[in-house]
Amino acid sequence: MTKVVNETFLKAASGEKTDYVPVWYMRQAGRSQPEYRELKEKYSLFEITQQPELCAYVTRLPVEQYNVDAAILYKDIMTPLPAIGVDVDIKTGVGPVISNPIQSLADVEKLGEINPEEDVPYVLETIKILTEQQLSVPLIGFAGAPFTMASYMIEGGPSKNYNKTKAFMYAEPKAWFALMDKLGEMVITYVRSQIKAGAKAIQIFDSWVGALNVEDYRYFIKPVMQRIFSALKEERMPLIMFGVGASHLALEWNDLPVDVVGLDWRLPIQEARKIGITKTVQGNLDPAVLLAPWQVVEEKAQAILDAGMEHPGYIFNLGHGVFPDVDPETLKRLTAFVHEYSAAKLSR
Repeated sequence: MTKVVNETFLKAASGEKTDYVPVWYMRQAGRSQPEYRELKEKYSLFEITQQPELCAYVTRLPVEQYNVDAAILYKDIMTPLPAIGVDVDIKTGVGPVISNPIQSLADVEKLGEINPEEDVPYVLETIKILTEQQLSVPLIGFAGAPFTMASYMIEGGPSKNYNKTKAFMYAEPKAWFALMDKLGEMVITYVRSQIKAGAKAIQIFDSWVGALNVEDYRYFIKPVMQRIFSALKEERMPLIMFGVGASHLALEWNDLPVDVVGLDWRLPIQEARKIGITKTVQGNLDPAVLLAPWQVVEEKAQAILDAGMEHPGYIFNLGHGVFPDVDPETLKRLTAFVHEYSAAKLSR
């Protein structure tokens, strides 16, 4: 296995001092890259992820183009769900669509278990190609969190308000907790297989959990998240928690056995520190800023860097994923700015 040459991201994730602030971008693989758009004219997302050499190419491309300090495995949070009996399709312009939504405890009990080596061997092969042959930076593996996956499974697709999901949670608590158990076990098994294949860090995306208030999060969600991160902590590698529109839950995440709390753009880093976030922080430039003139991008990035560097353990990222219409040159220029500005400031 090739040795990770650039360990800056891993050091920052562990709260260690670094010579400069490491940077990577959520959804850096694909979307805004012309090479990726060309591939998407021939292949669907699932078709790309099921071809290891092609998937590895998409994953490593932003590392080569932008000089970021970590790669994020190219795949979708829906990838493991077919293995447990969920009929999911990624529809262009819509997102994941599920034809057999969960409506009862009986539906939950029909769900199976994942065997990654048999069910998603292409994911593990992609990781091995990247970590053994191609990358000199750490590869971040990931999974969707139980609430976010459950929201798709119950709603049947994307939702603006998650009313069906929350109604199911309140009205069918026995079925809800059974679903959390099933999905929690799936996440643990799936992520462990990624680590075994060579991933050097893990991010759990709870994209839509911000739809819940703190009280409901503590009761309905936090127990399964505690279980997931406690199990993964045994693997001794950085664990990152991230959600969107969930600033009110940041302290709850800080309580979990995670190493890094990912922030979206709504919660300033200094404010996060003031309310008690003690872990390494990752974030949190609003991705919309990337569409502004460079002077604006630089000013916003500098302010975030200044706040992040007040404490050891900081990783620069966006507050959510790269938009398709972002110019790749902007990301390349931003990476260089983050590296140069932070190196100059940290060397003083």
